[in-house]
Amino acid sequence: MSRWKILSIGAALVSGLLLTTANPAPSATRTPATSWQDKVDPWVLGKAAAGETEFLLFLREQADLTLAANLKTKAEKGAWVFRRLTEVAQKTQPPVLAALDTLGARRKSYWVANMIEVEGGLATVAAMADRSDVARVSANPRVHFSEPFVGEGGRASSPDAIEWNVQQIRAPQVWTFGYTGQNIVIGGQDTGFQWNHPALVNKYRGWNGVSANHNYNWHDAIHSGGGVCGPDSPAPCDDNNHGTHTMGTMVGDDGVSNQIGVAPGAKWIGCRNMDQGNGTPATYSECFQWFIAPTDSNGQNPDPSKAPHVINNSWGCPPSEGCTDPNVLKTVVENTRAAGIVVVVSAGNSGSGCSSVMDPPAIYAASFSVGATDITDTIAGFSSRGPVTVDGSSRLKPDISGPGVSVRSSVRNNGYAIFSGTSMAGPHVAGTVGLVLSAAPNLIGQVSAIENLLKTTAVARTTAQSCGGVSGSQIPNNTYGWGRVDALSAFQALPSAASLYTVTPCRLIDTRDPIGTWGGPPLSAGSDRTFPIAGRCGIPAGAKAVSVNLAVTQPTTGPGFLTLYPGGTSLPLVSTINYSAGQTRANNAIVKLGAAGDLIVRCGQGSGTAAMVLDVNGYFQ
Repeated sequence: MSRWKILSIGAALVSGLLLTTANPAPSATRTPATSWQDKVDPWVLGKAAAGETEFLLFLREQADLTLAANLKTKAEKGAWVFRRLTEVAQKTQPPVLAALDTLGARRKSYWVANMIEVEGGLATVAAMADRSDVARVSANPRVHFSEPFVGEGGRASSPDAIEWNVQQIRAPQVWTFGYTGQNIVIGGQDTGFQWNHPALVNKYRGWNGVSANHNYNWHDAIHSGGGVCGPDSPAPCDDNNHGTHTMGTMVGDDGVSNQIGVAPGAKWIGCRNMDQGNGTPATYSECFQWFIAPTDSNGQNPDPSKAPHVINNSWGCPPSEGCTDPNVLKTVVENTRAAGIVVVVSAGNSGSGCSSVMDPPAIYAASFSVGATDITDTIAGFSSRGPVTVDGSSRLKPDISGPGVSVRSSVRNNGYAIFSGTSMAGPHVAGTVGLVLSAAPNLIGQVSAIENLLKTTAVARTTAQSCGGVSGSQIPNNTYGWGRVDALSAFQALPSAASLYTVTPCRLIDTRDPIGTWGGPPLSAGSDRTFPIAGRCGIPAGAKAVSVNLAVTQPTTGPGFLTLYPGGTSLPLVSTINYSAGQTRANNAIVKLGAAGDLIVRCGQGSGTAAMVLDVNGYFQ
């Protein structure tokens, strides 16, 4: 079955969803006061001028998922996000689909973002771009992923020990407390997976020890080609080795001597998004969509309750290969995160220069991006650095780092090999998320809280390299992010009982208001100020920590930092947020409270003042 037919009907995943009529709808109002070419990626214009090409239509109306943050559980978030996304697609896509049918263009629909993949010529591009309900026409190039570096001949013997990289992030110490990732599902979208590899088979959610059931556990977004796996593989299959390697680092253990995985008690599910190492924004989007609401093997009956808790993405979409729109996957990733799923992304292998983190999806704020370190905790020469400039954001990246040099893991044909790359680093972070959530199930679906727990407990790493005006001596920095992930420290930092109780978002502190205990004046350089927290905004006496959104604004000088720490304790080495003069920055954080239910704020800048706004969304009891 062709990939177009599969998804032209496969988008109708819910009864009545996205069913289209063969009769064309009335034409949409033309785009006013602008040329239709202004809405089209230059790559598309060039390809369409030479003949038919594939492109993506992003509709103007996109689902507003802001309210998902107020839902308490991952199950509630996932169900609501799925319903909202499909409702918007069902309401807005039929007229566009009908117009495409009239033009004879091949198309398929998506709801993960309100978009349509199209194959057509310049006339079709012009007709679609001229519609007011189409926001932009983006490229859908075939992109080769960043290959890992193969070490030691590509093959490794089986040591009778836990791999060095797993030991370095102190995952085995968390296992001794009884937390190995049990009851947690890790998703991987990659080149595919050898599901029956000895180190993976017993971790596959579709295996019960006797037989395999691939419904809701595997999806193939490759509908033509596919190498040794062929297209639309009915069972997990890897046509490259890369996917099997990354999955091994997350969960792998053969029960004998190959202890290669960070969270061996977790289960995994997978989606193939690349054909022999080549993917497109459409195949990446198809996998994200499937992860929000996995389907049966026929692509039907989507069920968001079967979504994973975290997804590893060891791939990128570089501008050099045609991903010239840096925002092509932005809405897709943001919507996946809104469903309560942690999106872990490798930062890229573009080298040691500043602002080399430049490929979607690593560049996005909604992605938890990971750089690569070696056995000495030194950043790898190939690991991409921030800040992100390709989208004009100057966003600090990576967020965190993990072992990515000479990592031994599983490969096809029941083998093992040593690879290097940020592709190898990301799975350590995804696996650590699995360990943390098995120990603290009340954190499930609380993406900001999970990310900030890992950031604030990472092993701080500094460097002589400064990028984007951020000194390498600061934490975080644009080389290591917040540092190298540390599973044991993250586990130990979980407040007692590890129970997060959400509250209606509420403003705790605003120093722009000069009146009151929780107001001004602005924070002074080099000073500490203590704020009582318990007893306000639904935070009870006895709360151990709070989950907050912190914003710093109006700093008169810079660079500077704010550090929030428990009352009655000493100033820690790691800051909570860094900023430059005149800059407004925000960050989510988990902040422990002192015995009196208070916290201290240190303003670390050379002179002058800065204002702080602190909103709370939950607490730990």
